[in-house]
Amino acid sequence: MSKPRIKVLCVDDSALIRNVLSRIVNEHDDMEVVAVAPDPLVARDLIKKHNPDVLTLDVEMPRMDGLDFLERLMRLRPMPVLMVSSLTQAGSEVTLRALELGALDFIAKPSTDLREGMLEYGELIADKIRAAARSRPRGAAAGARPAPVRLKAPLISSEKLIIIGASTGGTEAIRAVLERLPPNSPAVMIAQHMPGGFTRSFAERLDRLCEITVSEASDGERVLPGHAYIAPGTAHLELARSGANYIVRLSDAPPVNRHRPSVDVLFHSAAVHAGRNAVGVLLTGMGKDGAAGLLEMRQAGATTVAQDEASSVVFGMPREAIAIGGACEVLGLDAIAPRLLELVTQAGHVQRV
Repeated sequence: MSKPRIKVLCVDDSALIRNVLSRIVNEHDDMEVVAVAPDPLVARDLIKKHNPDVLTLDVEMPRMDGLDFLERLMRLRPMPVLMVSSLTQAGSEVTLRALELGALDFIAKPSTDLREGMLEYGELIADKIRAAARSRPRGAAAGARPAPVRLKAPLISSEKLIIIGASTGGTEAIRAVLERLPPNSPAVMIAQHMPGGFTRSFAERLDRLCEITVSEASDGERVLPGHAYIAPGTAHLELARSGANYIVRLSDAPPVNRHRPSVDVLFHSAAVHAGRNAVGVLLTGMGKDGAAGLLEMRQAGATTVAQDEASSVVFGMPREAIAIGGACEVLGLDAIAPRLLELVTQAGHVQRV
């Protein structure tokens, strides 16, 4: 007996976007667009009628703003939502707010030739819809954002590095980890699957929330304690050495596992240049990017951590890493930051302040 198709509802004031998304979805045997809506008020009735598995939601619409609708939806009827966002500074900031409110992921509108641009990455959109259908909606609590419990670790080793990879659901998981790190944290390098134009806004948002300094990585800069470096959405992020110093290397080499930045590329460079001085962390995400690299880090002497299924929005990448033996430890999201500090603290002593 075949599985039921994934039911998708597209909410967008642009008839072009509704048509293109419908074409992309309906070309796949395992999913179908059950309805389209030009605004949230029409969508509200269609959700009741069709009970969709996944909602695609435009950010800017008439009659009700997409964020207002999302906030109400996550409070009253949590469900997997993919935001449809423009590749602009304003679009990226609104999209990041939507992810805070509980949206699972987003689909970026190309800046030129909208129809052909979206059709070109139709397979990625289909993958995002499949991941959304299997995900755990986070509901209204995602936007509540209680104050993080800050951690203090006075004897952190200056030689250590924290290397993080994530994909779907990763923006909020990364925030949950970084917000708890103290100002004297080891350097953190992060590969999050995200298109160019969004990573700078993501880094700036984290920098406002965290005690450590967070920035989009620049080629050739020194990797310093108390800093976190986010891979630009158009480049691979790699760890390299210059004499006694760690430095950032950015590469426009072809995508790996269909991604640039790729988590595997970052993890491989950490295995080569940091070995046992690195701690590897693979967070929520669809696919398998990072699994082989986490195993390589473990084989090079690093301690490696994978996020557990219960706390992952999508348990794809962590599952793949665990299956091949890449993870020394499997932890819930709330336990990861304290454990990281234990691993990089000389006396193993971490205080909550």
